[in-house]
Amino acid sequence: MTNTPDLRAMIKSLVFGAVLVDPNLTIVDCNPAAETMFGQSLRRLSGRNLLDHLRIADHRIVEALELADAQLIARQLEVELAGHLQEINLTISPIADHPGWLALTLSDTKDDELADSPKDQANIKAPAVLAHEIKNPLAGIRGASQLLRRRIDPEHHELTDLIANEVDRVSSLLDRMQKLGSERVDEPEECNLHEAIHHAVRVLTSADGFGVDMAEEFDPSLPPVFVSRDALVQVLINLLSNARDACSEQPEPKMTIRTRFVSGPILSAIRLGRRTRLPIEVRITDNGVGVEPELRDHIFEPFVSSKPKGQGLGLALVAKLVREMDGRIAYEREAQNDLTHFKLHLPLAPKDTAA
Repeated sequence: MTNTPDLRAMIKSLVFGAVLVDPNLTIVDCNPAAETMFGQSLRRLSGRNLLDHLRIADHRIVEALELADAQLIARQLEVELAGHLQEINLTISPIADHPGWLALTLSDTKDDELADSPKDQANIKAPAVLAHEIKNPLAGIRGASQLLRRRIDPEHHELTDLIANEVDRVSSLLDRMQKLGSERVDEPEECNLHEAIHHAVRVLTSADGFGVDMAEEFDPSLPPVFVSRDALVQVLINLLSNARDACSEQPEPKMTIRTRFVSGPILSAIRLGRRTRLPIEVRITDNGVGVEPELRDHIFEPFVSSKPKGQGLGLALVAKLVREMDGRIAYEREAQNDLTHFKLHLPLAPKDTAA
């Protein structure tokens, strides 16, 4: 007969943050997921006032905390947490037989993106099916334009070339739609993160030059990550290309790509019931204008784009590839310094695969 885990072990393993506060709203205890959300360890949080670390604009929520006499559930609550504005789901529960004491749970609303719902799968697969059906007649149109080109005067070749080029452009778009709906997942392997980054930069530079000054802030001591290298390179190409485009119109366009090991509390993701630790962070920063506020919660969805001529498939593909790598991708806008950050968190390679 196996030993039954105690309640504390269960709370410690929860994927959402759990916090215990006393009648003065002093933090007494919390689980590792809460440490991750606050960006600080329990040792540093203990004895501090909750509202010093969780700034809530909605006065009704603050009053409920201070009164400590009623249960409350708040969804998509805007707060300042770990120095950033974000949306969380919050529950407040008074503790029986302990007047004034509260148990809180916190979860990032972005955690809903960590798993595909059936609806999400349908939204992604439908364009892929449509793309397959459209590509067949497109091939016929391109072939017909080539035959026509041979039979008309050279002075009209510009028109047939236009047809062929437009067919190629649409075919390229359809290829991306099919990738978005593909269920094939590459096997993860040990991968040198910085080599993958440099490869992505070389790909972008070989086309027409990078065009924007990019600073590198790398931690050379980082261990290998455990991902599909090809998928990671594709993700980096998309993110770097987007950042370059976003800031290219600025008087002094600047980009930074930073890698680091997240020490202390470690971000986690949930996949198929298992918890994956994501201590490796890649942050791509640009000084462009950022995404319109009304689009920020939807930028990883198909056909959502802030670019005038964007199809809205690039970031949707990024999100899909990152999910398949058991990673996590997040968008942040640092309004105070007019900076946009895309943060990519990745898993470590298992020790038994390391060289």
